[in-house]
Amino acid sequence: MSGGGRLGDHLIACHECDALHHLQALPEQCEAYCANCDALLYRHVGEQSIHRSLALHLTALLLFIIANSFPFMSLKLAGRVQTDMLLSAPMALFQLGMNDLGLLVLLTTIVFPLLTMLAGLYLLVPAALNRKAYAMATVFRVLQGLMPWSLLGVFMLAVLIAIVKLLDLAEIEVGFSLMAFALLLPVSVMAQKDMDSAMFWPHDMRLPSAEVSIDKSNDISDDIPDEKLGRALQAGLLHCHTCSLSVAQAMDQSMDQGGASHCPRCADHLHARKPDSISRTWALLIAAIVLLLPANILPIMTVTRFTLGEPSTILSGVVHLIAAGMWPLGLIVFFASIMVPVSKLMTLVFLLYSVHVQSRWNPVDRTRLYRMTEMIGSWSMVDIFIIGILTSLVSLDALATIEPGIAASYFAASVVLTMFAAQSFDPRLIWDALDEQASEESKHMHHMPEAGDMMLGKLK
Repeated sequence: MSGGGRLGDHLIACHECDALHHLQALPEQCEAYCANCDALLYRHVGEQSIHRSLALHLTALLLFIIANSFPFMSLKLAGRVQTDMLLSAPMALFQLGMNDLGLLVLLTTIVFPLLTMLAGLYLLVPAALNRKAYAMATVFRVLQGLMPWSLLGVFMLAVLIAIVKLLDLAEIEVGFSLMAFALLLPVSVMAQKDMDSAMFWPHDMRLPSAEVSIDKSNDISDDIPDEKLGRALQAGLLHCHTCSLSVAQAMDQSMDQGGASHCPRCADHLHARKPDSISRTWALLIAAIVLLLPANILPIMTVTRFTLGEPSTILSGVVHLIAAGMWPLGLIVFFASIMVPVSKLMTLVFLLYSVHVQSRWNPVDRTRLYRMTEMIGSWSMVDIFIIGILTSLVSLDALATIEPGIAASYFAASVVLTMFAAQSFDPRLIWDALDEQASEESKHMHHMPEAGDMMLGKLK
């Protein structure tokens, strides 16, 4: 805990708009949201929260082990049976020489999910015993970085789409691992949702819980209203994204060569804004746009059945699904593979341009637009996962084979770069334009003569 009496004590800054709020103790199952942009500030964390999160992580790890230990799916065609494990998809891509795709699928469906579970357990077991884990801040930062890349939900959607696509080709049998994986998905989502920094760095609350009176009529969450306190940067405070501590810039004298200070509580780097946010986001965005062009022009997959087949692009695959009467599936693929990537790129370009021209247009909606873009960014990976699943499962020599095309590599690279671009953009820059223009208007009003003086000048 930080010492009392400092400028940042009892305050928390919104990580999306930089608005300051008083910390208040929350009843159980309650969450505090930013009064400025409606972003989640913090949630109630008690002893029960730590033990519940620990139980969820243990359950998730057990289900993950089961999902990787037994057959996942089986395909039966003309007396031939092809059985897959969860690891089969990346391994099949490696065998075909698509090492980039194989590594991406392996990391996002097996390695990163496993590391998030192990990191969570590493932090939660000591916390349940009222102790701190060694290198707690470093492990928590790694956990925060891995969570957006743990794509179990996207992979599950890809599995369902692959099953529907294969129903007209062969008989599909669901394995025990797939059922365990289906259970793993909601458990892992709840486990990640509970991982709040306040579990390991409790907030210094301004009010005891006995003094808090909150209407709990909302069965989902409760907004904690708070007076406007300005923004952290204006108050000379830096917000730590690891432990949520508000640190006065003048109070911390440990500066590295890059000019970044360090949090006195968790030793994380502190920046008023993400370094080079605009230039890095533009660079990643332009690269993603360039890669998206060949991804939609070149073949992404070749389906061969009884030695007959031809390469197909993303759009032709959608058209084929709709023509075959599977229009719901075709629409899902169309939105995930075409609409979502294009809309992400357009949204980020719009946000970057609005920051560049210092637009004051509706910052709340622009912040929500960014939040949505960051949230849906990973769902474009569904096409890559479908390709991996079909490649490993449909490998029956002359009967039927599915092989990925070069467009899959371009598409995967574009999706990854877009996700990095969304993470590098700092939404607080949207609100900085308002502060700059308000400051200029204040200076202008300060230099204007008062109305009485103007009238006196006219009379003279």
